[in-house]
Amino acid sequence: MSISFNDPVTINQARSGTFMALGSMAFVQLGLAVSVLLIDRVGTEGAAWLRLAWAGILMVAIVRPRRSAFTRRSFGYCVLLGIVTALITMLFMAAVARIPLGTASALEFLGPLGVAVATAGRGRRLLWPALAAVGVLLLTQPWTGLVDPVGVLFALGSAVCWGCYILLTQRVGDDVAGINGLAVSMPTAGIVATLIAGPVAYDRITPDLVLIGLGLAVLLPVIPFTLEFFALRRLTTSAFGTLMSLEPACAMLIGFVILDQVPGPAALVGIAFVVIAGIGAARAGARLTVAAEPLHTP
Repeated sequence: MSISFNDPVTINQARSGTFMALGSMAFVQLGLAVSVLLIDRVGTEGAAWLRLAWAGILMVAIVRPRRSAFTRRSFGYCVLLGIVTALITMLFMAAVARIPLGTASALEFLGPLGVAVATAGRGRRLLWPALAAVGVLLLTQPWTGLVDPVGVLFALGSAVCWGCYILLTQRVGDDVAGINGLAVSMPTAGIVATLIAGPVAYDRITPDLVLIGLGLAVLLPVIPFTLEFFALRRLTTSAFGTLMSLEPACAMLIGFVILDQVPGPAALVGIAFVVIAGIGAARAGARLTVAAEPLHTP
């Protein structure tokens, strides 16, 4: 795709999409770090379930979607997006219960990286996903054999779901006005999480955990998923997927500050690589056409 960087609309479009993606990353990793602290009290399933259930309730209450906002096909995409959202959250929580937050995020990033590689085309645009891939290898250091293989499998499962999430989010964002799509996908995610994890977590839930879950639902996923929803209206899937390479670095920083997970020298070099890749993708990733996005529901 050829884009003129002298076009103010294109520049602003890429810039706003980038800021939305960066804001989403910060909220995601902060929410995950706090969620990790809840695992001992409510388990990985309960931590994921609390967030998703509350997020679904909040999105329906805030947006109040109407049937006229959807076609049969767009509604189906919203439901699929909700199922994928639930699987991302639950698989990733299972991963961070076994491996460091930064490592899990780096492995999960392979999903967006796969989307970036598949949609980048040839030549220079492939440079940023390739550079990000090297950074992820340095972050995870699979050759050491020190990472819990079950945790790695959970993170890789989350990666596959995240790749699907990017493609579905852009489709829903293009087909459904405003954030009506999230008002269907988030309740769907809450229902799926309740069916899978609810029975396991019910006995551990206390009133204070219910309130904590409400706060976490705002921190993750309501705010970040909304930001990603609008970011994908402004950025190509290739640029967005590569820009997500910044998330392992963000995860490692928050893991260091909140969870006392100290990165090694190779991991720090990996962070530098993914940061460079993310910046490069952001500079070249505006979509030529931005989907209409009225802020008010029909």
